[in-house]
Order: sequence, then C-alpha cells, then structure tokens
Amino acid sequence: MSLAPKDEHEAQIQFALERGIPATLSVIGTQKLAFPDNAYDMIHCARCRVHWDGDGGKPLMELNRILRPGGFFVWSATPVYRDDERDKKVWKAMVALTEAICWKVVKKTFFDSAGIGLVIYQKPVSSSCYENRRENNPPLCDQNNRSNSSWYASLDSCLVPLPTSSSGNTYEWPTPWPQRLNNKPERLSQKTDNEDIFDEDTKHWAALVSDVYLGGLSINWSSMRNVMDMNAGYGGFASAIIDRPLWVMNVVPISEPDTLSIIFDRGLIGIYHDWCESFNTYPRTYDLLHSSFLFGNLTQRCNVVEVVVEMDRIVRPGGYVLVQDTMPMLNKLSSILQSLHWSVNLQQEQFLVAKKGFWRPHDKVRK
Repeated sequence: MSLAPKDEHEAQIQFALERGIPATLSVIGTQKLAFPDNAYDMIHCARCRVHWDGDGGKPLMELNRILRPGGFFVWSATPVYRDDERDKKVWKAMVALTEAICWKVVKKTFFDSAGIGLVIYQKPVSSSCYENRRENNPPLCDQNNRSNSSWYASLDSCLVPLPTSSSGNTYEWPTPWPQRLNNKPERLSQKTDNEDIFDEDTKHWAALVSDVYLGGLSINWSSMRNVMDMNAGYGGFASAIIDRPLWVMNVVPISEPDTLSIIFDRGLIGIYHDWCESFNTYPRTYDLLHSSFLFGNLTQRCNVVEVVVEMDRIVRPGGYVLVQDTMPMLNKLSSILQSLHWSVNLQQEQFLVAKKGFWRPHDKVRK
C-alpha cells in the first residue's frame, strides 16, 4: 500500500492509482493511521522527511504499532548518510528512539553509484526487550484502558505489548504466500466460533465469484484493475478473485465487526472507513466498487443519496458498481444511480450492476 499526503506530494497517490498501484491518501500527523495493530510485514520510506522523533517519538511509535512483530522498516533519508550538523542531530535522535523501542539495525549501507544510503530496522518478536529496558520510556500501553480502534484516535505515546501465539509462545509469522491466503489466521482463533464462520465465508465467496460474478453479470473484468470491496468482512471476495490481474481495497466499515487484522494476516490489504463520510481518495480512481448487504445498516445512520454520490465520485467513467442487497434497497439505489445517468441492470433479484457513463450536463447554468 502506497501512502502520501494530499497537498505536499504533487498528487503522487493519484498517479499511483492511475497506474493501477494500491494507494491511499494518508498522513502521519496527530491521529492514528486507519489500520489495525501489527498489520504490515515491511514499511518503506524513501526521501523521507517525516520527523520521526517529533512529539516524543509518536510518529515512529505509530509505525511500530502497525508493523508486524519481526517486521522491517526501510528508511532512506539524508540523516542516514550525510554528515552535516542538522542530519547528524536527526540521526542521533533516531538512534536513541529506535533503541528505546527495541528496534535493531539489520543493515546500514551507502550506494556510491546512486549517492543514496539506507538503514533497515527490525521490530522485536516479543515484549521481553520492553520489560528489560533500563528506563520504561516510552512506557507500555495499558491494554485495559486503550481503545482497539484507530478511527479518529490520537497517536499513542506508549508501546503496544506484542501479541503471543494461541499457545502462549512467541508471536509466529504467518505462513508463506500464497498458502497464507487460505490458512486460518492466528488472530482468528482469539474469537469464539470465528473459524467455522471463516471457512463458510471463504467457500461462499469462492462459489459466488466463480458461478455468478465472473460469468453471469456482464462485467468486463479484463478492464478492471482498481477494485474496492466496501464491506469486506474477512476478505472473502478479494480472496476468491485473487487470480485475476487486479487488486482489491478491502474496506471494513467502523460500524461492522472489526475483521481488518484478519484481512492483513491473509496477506491482503485494507483500511477502516465510515461510509457516512467521504473516502480518502481522488475522484475517478476506482474501476469497480463492490458491496454485499452494506446499505441496510448504513441507511440507519446516514442518507443513502449522499453515499451513492460519493460512489459516483470514486468510480471512473466506464467503471462499475456491483451491489448485492434486498430488492427494496436495490430499487432505491437504482433510482439514484439512474438520476446520475448510470446504466443499471437488476439481476437474479439480488444483484445490481451499474455502469458509469461519460455524461456531463450540457445546459448552461441559469442565473
């Protein structure tokens, strides 16, 4: 997943999405990134101007939060390889902070041919280093008083204790790809009955995608690249369509059960979101939006017209919306989409397939 702020990086995220690369607008500022704890295997930052030691080191502790135990941070920036006073000061602060959070240096090197240096850090796999530090600074988070949600949550000023396996041993890295996709994630076993639900969900989506989505809904899948599942659950839709040359942004609505950590454990990517708000992307950046029985609960919290208009903003001309829902809800969505000049088909009394055209209003605005 590529991350960058909107204003400071000359629309790099828009360019990435135009190229078909997974990306989202995001910034490490005062609030947590919209990802779960222990999500990413590796984080990379080149020409990186983030002040990691700022605000007591909270920006780097946010990376530590979303980095999987044993995961790597690859940092390429001038403090790594230049010797002027400013860079040496930044490097000294980085050394102190990474030692305080128990990251070890795997490699520090300089490439003469490119004139660029980098350092690779690794996060520990257990909390033993945290407990054996001379100073408890930054302190360990009190899990009893800490919210699990990262949605509109302030950055932590503490270290999240590292997870252990279901047997109580040191954290175990997920199985290699592609077995990782269908193996039961370790964090799944922490919740009652979820293993059976996970198995049924995987079978359900494999059958639905194979039997209905790919052959029976008149969608030109060969032109699809940027795809979003608006309520991803365990990521079953993305898993079932993994062999096609596309990628799926798995969105876990904040009003639904929190399954995003399971999605990341499967080797997929995703993000938290509230569909009563705008999604953090540029206009016309996705080829297809998919949802399955999202709107029933959503319409109790916000106006469905506003949600559909946001979907219209996100989808590029020629792109699709694929919705599975009840017929009363599909009829309501159909009416709104047709008012926006989409072509709409209702199929099998449970699916809506809508295609966005190139319509623009022609009449001049009357004064």
